[in-house]
Formats: sequence, C-alpha cells, structure tokens
Amino acid sequence: QVPLVESGGGLVQPGGSLRLSCAASGSTSDDYAIGWFRQAPGKEREGVACISTSDGSTYYADSVKGRFTISRDNAKNTAYLQMNSLKPEDAAVYYCAVDIDPMWVQAMCPAYGVDYWGKGTLVTVSP
Repeated sequence: QVPLVESGGGLVQPGGSLRLSCAASGSTSDDYAIGWFRQAPGKEREGVACISTSDGSTYYADSVKGRFTISRDNAKNTAYLQMNSLKPEDAAVYYCAVDIDPMWVQAMCPAYGVDYWGKGTLVTVSP
C-alpha cells in the first residue's frame, strides 16, 4: 500500500495560481511514477500530468500545457502540481496517483493503469 495524501486545493480567481502537493507514505521506493488526474461534476476522470522517476520525463494534457508544471521531491516522497493561469474549466477534484509501471508516463499515464489513488482535493476557480 502507498497511502497518498493531497493538499493545496481551494478557491482561486480566474488567472490565479495554486500548488497542489501529494505526499506518499508507507512502503515506497523511488521506482514509481506520480500523476495528477481531475474530475469535474458530470465528467469522466482525466489525466492532467505525470512524471517518471527514472528519467524525469513528463506528460501533460493539451489543456494544461504551458500553464501547469509537475515536479517531485524524491527525498520527501512528495509530488507537486503548480497550476498557473487557472481557468473556470480547471475546476475539479484533483487526484494524485501512483503507478509502478515503468512505461506508464510514456503511455501518457492512463487511468486504468493506476496502482494507487489519493482521495482528492477540490479546486474551485471562480470570480
């Protein structure tokens, strides 16, 4: 088990910024990838960004490229999602995910491959 705890969600105005954190605890190693997904009411869960450990490669959904940045601190077993220039359509519950498949990021981080999920943190973007 890899318990994941997200934090950093909240209310922000359009154009604003938030930084989400995902702390992984329990039996962890450096050999896993971390990703962020989101789910808005009435919509399917979608991948936002993910990052591997082996080579630091990343994947971003087209909708967030240039605005969001994923990073990780292996020493702290923590991943971050810096979200800038937020739009109302970015509002959703954001979930952290861990996958041990070394090809997961290359495969654009499909949700069906996720090994562990966090419980989510709510991001609201509103004037």
